[in-house]
Amino acid sequence: MRQRSRRRIMHATVELVDQRGYAGTTLGDIAERAGLARGLLSYYFDGKRLLMQSATHRMMHKALSSALGELAPGASAEARLARAIDTVLGLAVEHPRVMRSHLALILDPDTGAFVQDPEQRRLGAILQELLRDWGAPDPVAEHAVLRSALMGGCIGVLLPGAELPLAPVRADLFRRYDLDWRLGVPPQPLPPERERPTARG
Repeated sequence: MRQRSRRRIMHATVELVDQRGYAGTTLGDIAERAGLARGLLSYYFDGKRLLMQSATHRMMHKALSSALGELAPGASAEARLARAIDTVLGLAVEHPRVMRSHLALILDPDTGAFVQDPEQRRLGAILQELLRDWGAPDPVAEHAVLRSALMGGCIGVLLPGAELPLAPVRADLFRRYDLDWRLGVPPQPLPPERERPTARG
């Protein structure tokens, strides 16, 4: 029951922030959408900011697990890493309000810090396994680099008034990890031209 209630709350949070934005969504709205008493939100989550981060991490974890599950058995490490990068960048395109709110909360020193909750740890474990299979000498350290690069890529795609097209952001990440542009879900047939060294040890 506890886990089901937490999942309902996080799902309701993503739905409402997608529709109304973070500022336009109250804890009362979330409780009503989840079909739970308002007081239960405080029992499960210590405030709206932590709930938002957990809900976004769950959305990312679920999307990544689903995308990797769609690959053929025995898919290469490169194909799996490419799909992971595309999935996270794709969330910035598909859920811009959620991802903007998540990044803004992380980057604002007055609201707290990056939350390493169970959903974030699940997401991190998947990415570390992908990097280990890909051949990263230190998957834990490389995960921190990949996480930062993905956050930066999402910011580039989402930055109001100065949004970057998805293709150059994706190309930058694919070059770093020496991935063929045709892997994953490319946004256009050919990558934009640019040279950058790769990160494989």
